[in-house]
Order: sequence, then structure tokens, then C-alpha cells
Amino acid sequence: MDTADYLDVFIDESREHLDVLYQQLLELENHPTDMSIIEEIFRAAHTLKGMAATMGYESLANLTHKLENIFDGIRDEKIQVSTETMDVLFESVDDLNRMVEDISGGGNGSKEISKIVESLDEIEEGKNRAESNVDLTKNAPTIAKSENTLRSIKELDEFELSILKESENREFINYEITVHLNKDCLLKGARTLMVFNVLERMGEVIKAEPPVHELEEENFDSIFTVIFVSKLDENEMREMILTVSEIDKVTIQPFSIQNYEKEEGSNNSLLPRNDNNKEKEIVKRTNRAASKTIRVRIDRLNTLMNLFEELVIDRGRLEQISQEFEHQDLRETVERMSRISGDLQNVILTMRMVPIDQVFSRFPNMIRSLSRELHKKININIVGADTELDRTVIDEIGDPLIHLLRNAVDHGVETPDIRQTRGKPEEGTIRLEAYHSGNHVIIEIADDGGGINKEAVLNKALQNELITEQEVRSLSDQEVNELILASGFSTAETVSDISGRGVGLDVVKNTIESLGGSIAIESEFGKGTIFTVQLPLTLSIISAMLVDVEKEKYAIPLSSIIETAIMKKSDVFSARNKQVIDFRGKIVPLVFLKDLFSIPLDNDKAEVEYLSIVVVKKGERLAGLVVDSFIGQQEIVLKSLGDYLTNVFAISGATILGDGQVALIVDSDVLIK
Repeated sequence: MDTADYLDVFIDESREHLDVLYQQLLELENHPTDMSIIEEIFRAAHTLKGMAATMGYESLANLTHKLENIFDGIRDEKIQVSTETMDVLFESVDDLNRMVEDISGGGNGSKEISKIVESLDEIEEGKNRAESNVDLTKNAPTIAKSENTLRSIKELDEFELSILKESENREFINYEITVHLNKDCLLKGARTLMVFNVLERMGEVIKAEPPVHELEEENFDSIFTVIFVSKLDENEMREMILTVSEIDKVTIQPFSIQNYEKEEGSNNSLLPRNDNNKEKEIVKRTNRAASKTIRVRIDRLNTLMNLFEELVIDRGRLEQISQEFEHQDLRETVERMSRISGDLQNVILTMRMVPIDQVFSRFPNMIRSLSRELHKKININIVGADTELDRTVIDEIGDPLIHLLRNAVDHGVETPDIRQTRGKPEEGTIRLEAYHSGNHVIIEIADDGGGINKEAVLNKALQNELITEQEVRSLSDQEVNELILASGFSTAETVSDISGRGVGLDVVKNTIESLGGSIAIESEFGKGTIFTVQLPLTLSIISAMLVDVEKEKYAIPLSSIIETAIMKKSDVFSARNKQVIDFRGKIVPLVFLKDLFSIPLDNDKAEVEYLSIVVVKKGERLAGLVVDSFIGQQEIVLKSLGDYLTNVFAISGATILGDGQVALIVDSDVLIK
């Protein structure tokens, strides 16, 4: 079988199953006796094993098979859920994740797993030793009850019972058929479908256990049972079913409605009923049945986005033409097209959105491992994991968030003994929250640790010559906090392999700003620190203010603009060798774009008495960009300048306007800095 065509689907689904394993393992550690969690884990591991074996990734399949044995032992209560066991299980899933990422990068997924396999074998050997010490006579009734539980259909509703009774009246025979697939069967769903096709030629399937949708998704071990109605005898049906390959055994026996109704009450009394779990399962099935989705390759969405970007450019041109020609029908048509294309834009952008939970889901396990390594007690609270971001942003934001969280664990939250002396609970808390704010997504990483020592930060900044003695007195608390974002800045007395408060935060800052976002820091010494990351919902289409500077057009992103103003030249004065204005009680420095970009002057232009100013903001800092005139607000398509124009100062990209002109996009954050 050529598996290349299925590689992308395999990688996507493997990541989904790994996310389930991570999340459910954390749940299992908190609720070790909840069998519904074990079933969910076992199902994900089993499906992952089958997929890996089908694709030919033996190392991945073998390790998952080992994990499956451990989960099976936990499910049968032969392996106890302990901290040591959970450590090995988390490490195993980490190895599985690394294998899948290796496959995603073009590798074969092979990895040295002898050490982790040895640890898993030790856990399983403990189970086997426990089994060898069991008094079989004492446990005989329990074993019998277990077989009874696994053997038969658990529940038939009134409609199904009425069909079975009617079939008996019409001289049909009701059967209970149990099919055992080979243990090494790879395509269980396909084999099950073939069995059902054979059965439908011989009679009618009334009930299946597990349900049909579970069988289709291969969410079962290797055995399934059906209640079947036919006029054929057992031997004839067995021969027909065994024509399907990879079947180990078929068990057929008559199904008695009278016996079922007599035994139903007693069987139910043997089984612990958990109405809550049953309700959860009903909700799961309902959601699964209602979920109608398809997988779309990201490159196809990128192509769709590129085509729409061209449509946005043409839309701008049509709007410009309709303003030049005073034609009522043309204007109305363009307005309607603008509304429709706006709705289309929202649909396309929504298609590219994915929940940030794809990033957040890996963090609890990371926090757990780090806190154990550092002998700390830390709990992570995740809020807003369903908040959606553009896929491009999601792919880039993971590493910066990991670094911020590792800093919070290592140098934010104190050890239990220090927390006790400060009157805090032994267990520290890290809150990771995401939420929408306008056209942005805000991500907050907050800890209740020791906070930032501003005195130590200032001393280190002076030592590194980042600031002068004169500047120290004028810095606000937020500006002092932001000093730790400088390159190579650290107040850590010792360097660890986990993090250092400040080490590498310049990389975090640069990555976030390259995505069109920003980062801010709030901290209170002894109380904790909050890192606030602001990210745009999408990177390709942005709202901007178009301005004229001499004979050139520039675009300034609306997300940076506070206000536009027109001021007299006489209101401009000098301070510290800079031209500034008094803007609502604040001194705001001016940046003349024509001087900054060395734009040729139009000598024929008359001297103006007023200045057009765009006030922009980054954090607490303001700047006034001086332009010739305002053109207006417009949605623009952000285009890269290409490989030949990298690192152009204060320019983040370009856009094509409706009349075909190219307008450069001003990076106001750089100018404020």
C-alpha cells in the first residue's frame, strides 16, 4: 500500500490522539479510579498503534503497544496508578510526540526507546508478579462476572425487542454472533465493514456492541458482538463470515428474548451504574453524530487566501473608480460587492482559525515535569483554551509561551518553604488565559511568585549600560520591567538549563513583534508577575490609515493609532534636541516621515501653516508621525518586501492599492523604540 498520500492525515490525527493522551493522563493522575478516563486513554493509544502499524512506523507502533499493555493493566486494576508510574507514562507519550514530529519533518520516526521500554517492562513485570500471587479460587466469581460483562449486549430498547419478538413470530431465528478479529489486524474498521456486508446478505443486524460508529472509528479491541436475525443455520452463517480474512474465531448462539428479560435485572445489578458517565457518553455520541467536518490542507487555504487578497485589491480599485464617476448604479453595485466580499472575508478568515488549545494542551505536562524537577508545588489554571487564532500565528507562538512559562516556574514561583515564610500557600499558581479583544487575542501568563526585583533590574541595566544614571529617575515601573526584555539581560545569580528570569526574553519579544504583536509586563515584588501578549487575529489583511507624504503614499496600521490631529506649526517646540508637542497633557516627540525616509521634496508645493499628525502608541510611549495629509481608512493586504529588501528600517511590508500603486507599511513600534 502506498502510504504517502495518507501521511498528512496520519500526522494530524496522531497529534490529536497525543493531545488526548496528554490531557487524559493529567485527569487520570487526579482521578485514578475513574474507568471512563482509562477507556478514553486506551482508545486513543489503540487507534494510534493501529495507524502507526498501517503506515509502517514500527518504533511508534511498538512503543504504543507497550503503553497499551500498561493501560490495559490499569483498566483491569492489576497496575496501581502511582506517581512513578505516571512519570513513566508521561515520558513515553513525550517520546511518541517526538517520533510523530520527526515523521512530520521528513524522518522515519525511529528513536532509541530501549530505556523507556525497560521502564514500561518493569511496571508490567510488577503486574505479572501480582497476578502470580493471586488466589485464583478466591477470585473465581469475579472472573466469571467479568466474562459475563464482556460477552453480551448490555441493553436493548423497546423497539429492538419488538423487532426480535416479531421475527420469532415469523419463524426467523435470533442469534448473538461474536466475531474475534486477529490481534495483529491492522485495518479493523475495514474488516468489520466486510463482516457487516456479509451479514446483510444473510439477514438483518438489530444491534451491535460496540455501536456501529465506534466500530467504524476502530474504537474497540478486536471483538464485537451483534444481535442478528436470519433463517440460515449456524454452520452456514459461520462459513460465510469466515470468508472475510483476518478473523480468528466466530461464536454463534441463539438469542433468547425470554432469558434476556429474566436476566436483565440481575445483570444490571452486577454492573456498577454511573449515570453521570452514561450521560457524558450520550453527549459524546450526540456531538460526534452532529459533527460534520472535513479536513482541508493548509496550502489550499493559503491559496484561497491569496486569491481573496487579489479580490481585496480589485475591490479597492472599484471603490476608487465609483467615487471618480458619479454613476448611481455603479456606486450601488460596488457597495453591494463590498458588503458581500466583507462577509466572504470573515468566512475565509474563520476557516483559518484554530483553537489555541492546540498550543495550551501541552503545557500542563510541562509544568508538572518542571515543578517535580525543581521540587516545587505548582498548579496551572488554563482559561479560554477555545479562543481561536489564525493558523499561521498558532504555529509561531508556541515557543515564546513555553519560554515565559518556564521562567514563571523557575524564577517566578518560589519553593514551598519560602512561600510559607512569606505567608503564601505551599502550592503556587500559574494562570494561563486567552481571550479576544477587538481584532486581537490577548494571552496572559500570571504567577503568584516573587515578582520582579526592580532594584536588581536597574542595577543590572546600569551595569550593562542599557540606561544612564539620569534616565533611572524618569523611568516608570512598567519601563523598568520592560528592561528585562533587552538582549542578554538577566538578574539570575545562577544559570540553569530551565530558564533565567530575563534570559532569552529578547527572542520572545522579537518573535511576538514579528507577528505584529506586543508584550507588556506588570509585576509587584513579592506578589507575582503578569506577562501580557497581544497578537493580531490574522496576519494577511489588516486595517490601516493611508497617508500622503510628498508624492508618496504610506499605510499606518490602525492597531497602533491612538488619534489623528492637525496642529499649528507654532505649537511645536523643542525639548532635549527633539521637536515635540503637548498632546493632552503629555509631551509627545514628533517623527517627520519625509526626513526619516529621505523623500525628495516637492519644491513647487506651497508652504503650509498646519501639520497633519498621526499619534501612535506602544505600551505607555507615544509618538507623533508627521505626514502631509490623511487619505482615509482602508483594509489592505500585507505583502512581504521579499528577500532582497530585508531589515528595511521602520518598514514592515507593502501593499498594492486600488490604482496599482505600492504603499509601504510603516512599523510605528520601531519608531517609538
